[in-house]
Amino acid sequence: MTVTAPPVASSDEPAAPPVGSSRLRRLVPVGLVVAAGLSLWASFPPRELPWLAPLSFALFGVAVHGRRMRAGFGLGLLFGLAYLVPLLSWTGVDVGPLPWLALAAAEALLVSLAGLGIAYVSRLPLWPLWAAGVWIADEALRARFPFGGFPWGKVAFGQPSGVFLPLASLGGTPLLGFAVVLCGFGLAALALRVIALRRHGAGRLVRDRAAVAAAALTVVPVIAGAAASPLVSNAAQDGTARVALIQGNVPRMGLDFNAQRRAVLDYHVRETLKLAARIEAGEVKRPDLVLWPENSSDIDPYVNQDAYAEISKAARAVGAPISVGAVVTAKDGTERNRLILWDPETGPGATYDKRHLQPFGEYMPYRSFFRIFSKDVDRAGEFVPGDKAVAFDMAGTKIGNVTCYEAAFDDVVRDQVREGAQILSVPSNNATFERSQMTYQQLAMDRVRAVEHGRAVMVPVTSGISAVIRPDGSVAQHTGMFEADTLVADVPRRTSQTLATRAGAWPEALLVLVGAAGLAGAFARGRKGRRVQD
Repeated sequence: MTVTAPPVASSDEPAAPPVGSSRLRRLVPVGLVVAAGLSLWASFPPRELPWLAPLSFALFGVAVHGRRMRAGFGLGLLFGLAYLVPLLSWTGVDVGPLPWLALAAAEALLVSLAGLGIAYVSRLPLWPLWAAGVWIADEALRARFPFGGFPWGKVAFGQPSGVFLPLASLGGTPLLGFAVVLCGFGLAALALRVIALRRHGAGRLVRDRAAVAAAALTVVPVIAGAAASPLVSNAAQDGTARVALIQGNVPRMGLDFNAQRRAVLDYHVRETLKLAARIEAGEVKRPDLVLWPENSSDIDPYVNQDAYAEISKAARAVGAPISVGAVVTAKDGTERNRLILWDPETGPGATYDKRHLQPFGEYMPYRSFFRIFSKDVDRAGEFVPGDKAVAFDMAGTKIGNVTCYEAAFDDVVRDQVREGAQILSVPSNNATFERSQMTYQQLAMDRVRAVEHGRAVMVPVTSGISAVIRPDGSVAQHTGMFEADTLVADVPRRTSQTLATRAGAWPEALLVLVGAAGLAGAFARGRKGRRVQD
């Protein structure tokens, strides 16, 4: 009987990897993108850790690099969910988790397109450059689609401080976001190159052109941010204006605070009368102008004589014009979210109607359809947007108004500065969102806008946080939340326009072209590869 020995595997044949290790390798990218998404969320206020954002994109870049588009799509979706679900949790306050999770999922689906595109360009030379352009193109899409867009969560809005912030004065939020993302992807490319060359020593790494390029793409955005810092200034160019911000507070938190609309008006009148008493007592100097928040008079003062009389009384007592946030019915019968310039002698004058309304709040798209999922859609208003920028002339100071949600949109803020605003005002009503992180996220936006346009930004809010923001983005004064308070500050009036203001939408368009060029290059390279194979 002959016994045949089992065949011995040749030492030249690699052994099949264990099943467990193969599964582990597939899970690593998933873990990386989830960690990346959570890190990006953690970089946003109220924590204010802007340096976490480049590290987030470094993790994302390592996970997506070299993968197929389908994998990039899936990993992008996971990244978007890990980032946006916690970031947008405030949208579920008082209406439950369904609208919050639906919004986060819809936005994450758009982010997944960025993951797909980044994976597609990741095999190109200088891939971090093209990938950063793809990300900005995706942000541009999210800022416009659907329902007029939802720019909340743009990378730039998580950078109210730090080395990259001055770049906002050169190219606005698109350039600021691009620098952060490029730095992160550059770091990812450098890490991947170090891993690839780890057996060849440091000498080989220094001579490797891909490693040197990756290091340059990591460092250049940081250097650019530092180099741009002298462009940011708090200097007054046309004197100063003494501004008072009134935070009257609300009777209670949540959506139902509107049920006591008269109380909200009374609270703001009362706080203004307190300021007038302090002025008469010599405790504080009389302000040149007074800013009330959005919805400080949800009673239409044009038709309600009590509201008219109360606002006039407050303006006469303080001896200065007041910008009043009111809900009114226009002459054509439509509802408007309006700011009214109220003169202490002549009463209501110039007006600004909010131009970029909040979908599912101030108006309800496809109301009958969405009612299938929630009856809360009937709480949404039927407001009509305004159609032009208006800078209020308040005792010789031009105030550019950007009402609450509008601060997220580049063009709305830019239009007010171009209209001649020397100071920006962002009157807001955050009482609906209680003590959530929404208030801090919006305040970070306002700080970025200050640097972007070289303007001091005033933030009067019904329930907090009201703030005086310097043109360099730092906060000079602020209130607490859900307390009545008044801020008085001497604020620099500035007249020059930053390069970002003058350039308008061009920086975004050029950066979108960078992403498009990368996608076109990847497509051409793929076609060339297929022809060689044929």
